[in-house]
Amino acid sequence: MPNLVVENGLSERMLSERVEELATKLVLGDTDAGQWVELLQGVCREAETAGRPDVAQIALESLNALPVSADAAALEVVFSASVSLLQQALADGGAPAEALNGTGAGPAPHPGGLPAATVAAPATLSLGEDPEMIADFILESREHLTQVEIQMMRLEKEPDNGEAINTVFRGFHTIKGLAGFLDLGDIREVAHETETLLDLARNQKLRITSAVVDIILAAADFLKVCLKRLETVLGGGEAGRAPEIESLLDRIRRGTSGAEEAGPPPAISLPPSPLHSPPAPSPALPSLPLPSAPLREGPSATEGAARQTAPGDKPAGSDRRETTETGRGTQGVETRSVKVDTAKLDFLVDMAGEMVIAQSMLRHHPELAALRSPAALRNLAQLARITGDMQKSAMSMRMVRVGGLFQKMSRLVRDLARKTGKQAELEALGGDTELDRNVVEELADPLMHMVRNAADHGLEPPDERLEAGKDPTGRIRLRASHQAGYIVIEIADDGRGLIREKILAKARRTGLTDDGAGLSDRDVFNFIFHPGFSTAAAVTDVSGRGVGMDVVKKQIQKLRGRIDIESAPGRGTSFFLRLPLTLAMIDGLVVGVGGERYVLPIFSVREMLRPTAEMMFTVENRQEMALVRNSLLPVVRLYRRFGVTPRSDVAAESLLIVAEAAGKSSCLMVDELLGKQEVVIKSLGESLKDITGVAGCAILGDGRVGLILDLDGIFHAGAV
Repeated sequence: MPNLVVENGLSERMLSERVEELATKLVLGDTDAGQWVELLQGVCREAETAGRPDVAQIALESLNALPVSADAAALEVVFSASVSLLQQALADGGAPAEALNGTGAGPAPHPGGLPAATVAAPATLSLGEDPEMIADFILESREHLTQVEIQMMRLEKEPDNGEAINTVFRGFHTIKGLAGFLDLGDIREVAHETETLLDLARNQKLRITSAVVDIILAAADFLKVCLKRLETVLGGGEAGRAPEIESLLDRIRRGTSGAEEAGPPPAISLPPSPLHSPPAPSPALPSLPLPSAPLREGPSATEGAARQTAPGDKPAGSDRRETTETGRGTQGVETRSVKVDTAKLDFLVDMAGEMVIAQSMLRHHPELAALRSPAALRNLAQLARITGDMQKSAMSMRMVRVGGLFQKMSRLVRDLARKTGKQAELEALGGDTELDRNVVEELADPLMHMVRNAADHGLEPPDERLEAGKDPTGRIRLRASHQAGYIVIEIADDGRGLIREKILAKARRTGLTDDGAGLSDRDVFNFIFHPGFSTAAAVTDVSGRGVGMDVVKKQIQKLRGRIDIESAPGRGTSFFLRLPLTLAMIDGLVVGVGGERYVLPIFSVREMLRPTAEMMFTVENRQEMALVRNSLLPVVRLYRRFGVTPRSDVAAESLLIVAEAAGKSSCLMVDELLGKQEVVIKSLGESLKDITGVAGCAILGDGRVGLILDLDGIFHAGAV
């Protein structure tokens, strides 16, 4: 007996040392999956020897929860939780064997000599209330669900694509493991049942059909709602009503048994209620055999933790953080990256902008301008180069591919087509085009609304398309490209097109125009952007109430962009969104009016000229006009708009800037042109955010503040 006591005491000490070794690795940021598996296996062996089945159980469940993909963030969540649970279990002194398996017979023996992890961890050891771990879990799960949707769209067209099936399986497997470890019962159960369905597909016992795709996407939607509710609770809000789980589980199980038929299409939007309800008793995690060899030397149920990403798998971006994954590129070159909170990234961009402003003020300082020292001038030039490069680097860190936004639209088109009984395909081009993350986030809702309209209003039903000699499958095209320093996003369909006469008739009935005979096609098409304007014959739950296109236009204008329309009856409609690459900077023309400085967005400027007295006219003694290239254009004198005393009010002594706003050309009269400059956009604050005609301000090279003009607001208000 004394020898047994000594042996148990030694094992307890070795067990504590192994747990401390795990804790040290976590602090040092060492997330090598193979080494962690070896240490956890050692913890299991020492715990069995020391008579600590509770600790062995935690180590086994940690191994079960290891994600299949070698994802550093997901691994870190499991490792951190493992260390916390193990340390707390050792501090608590252990639980009787009867408490672990519900019997008095002690823990069930494992084939490898270890206790089986067949029950959940004791409630006192739950990590489900750890905000930091939950936040990491939400982020990680959303990335996996993004990949799930992308790969399911591929699988619907290529049902035998094994690579896509494996990617989806890994996503649900990782979510299941993390959710089980964090005691999120509903999420774990749905992910587990979906994983079972996908396992049949992996083993070629179930063929991927549209009905199966519907089931898996419904499971992904359920998990999204649960994640949203989790996020709401973390933010201090109310969780709201929990989504229905039993009907979904029943549907998944019927799909697993092959009894699921092609039923009604899935809902297009997620349920409005964003944390899951208290988890119902759910099946325990299965026990896993532990190999005695290290993970990388032999197969095991947890070998996926160190598996390399399969060829073709793409890391998913985050909605809330700039996210890049550690992995191997196509050329075998290892790339290392980290996840950075976007608040820190935005702060870095702001500081880079401030540095550019400070450098510009330094360069324009009168005393430094008088310097004749070659060394000092050389150092100033070097400072300007370094500052510029740093700003470009900081800006590039906030650029993301629009391909991620386009991929979300693929799911939307599929669901809309199934709901409306139409056949539609989405073609996405230029997904590698990069755009400021803030612009992409603001663009998501307008783009979704326009794709909805293209599918519901633009595309005809299959029989109508056949009668018109078209392919029964309609096509919606999303294309992104760079043009003159701006990005152009095209949303096009090959449907029925906009009908000028129908739009004009609606415009007359609503009082938007009296006759409209002299209006161009562009002017007529722009009527669809008026609030409440709709030519739909019937209102559906997709569209038709005339709500949306006016909001789309306002949102695009808020992003300092514009919308152009091209359409031909029977051939389709194309919307072109022209947007700046970033909201942080702008290329502008700096103009002077009296003693004030103003910045005009250069992409809106068409030409500049010195007018003559013969070019100026007054219409009905109210609106001043200028004859420019045989066209009469309205003139806005900027000094009148802002109440500034000009250098001269004689047109021939001023400068006319021809600019385009809201699809129309107008002239802006200023005193002088001071030059072109790239400026950092600053906000005027909450109290001055709604000033008509002002989009913000900028600190110019001489240290003065110049207002950045919103030409839509300037011209819309008319001449004063």
